[in-house]
Amino acid sequence: MKHVFRILLGLAAICLLWLCYDSITTPIKFLDQKEAREKEVAARLIDIRKAENEYRLQKGCYAANFDDLYAFLYNEKAKRVLKVGELTDKQLERGITEVKALKLLQTGGREDKATYEELVAMGFKRDTTFVPMIDAVFGEGYNIDSMRYIPYSSPRQEFSLDTATVVTGSAGIQVKVMECKAPYSSYLGDLDHQQLINVTETQTKLEKYPGLKFGDVLSANNNAGNWE
Repeated sequence: MKHVFRILLGLAAICLLWLCYDSITTPIKFLDQKEAREKEVAARLIDIRKAENEYRLQKGCYAANFDDLYAFLYNEKAKRVLKVGELTDKQLERGITEVKALKLLQTGGREDKATYEELVAMGFKRDTTFVPMIDAVFGEGYNIDSMRYIPYSSPRQEFSLDTATVVTGSAGIQVKVMECKAPYSSYLGDLDHQQLINVTETQTKLEKYPGLKFGDVLSANNNAGNWE
């Protein structure tokens, strides 16, 4: 019986050590995973913000859903000015502005042949072309198909997207605002359940959003991200 009792004590000690070790390492592993995942979620939120800011610049309001935002990126065109060569200080002192230089190039130097030949020799050029909006915002080759989906969410979930108009200042100025967010539960849901509850409750008690977001539909904050 003594041997059995010693074996049971040994097993109990091992279990106790394992529980102590697990209680220390589990929160650390969770926070490491949380930090790594939030980098990817934040990167996608930044891309959505880029697209939404351009949408507002072109249309005067934010896209209220991803279908409208995607249609804008795929179908709209953006003007791009190709600039080759810069006017020198001496040319500027002579009164050769960008407008005058372009006019000389368009007319073949009819008003000032010498300056025209000077511009041609230096390769001065200004060409306006139109490119797909998606290329103008993100660069060529960017694939936006997954932009609307929250990384690590299972089943796959979309970012929550909402728009509103708020009144600011004593003058009662109306401002278009938006908000895009992803809750902890969407991208941390497969990790330790108790740790997820803990971080969610902590943020809630601090009256902060339990997850990542940019913008706010209740106030104008210049689309600031809560991770920045």
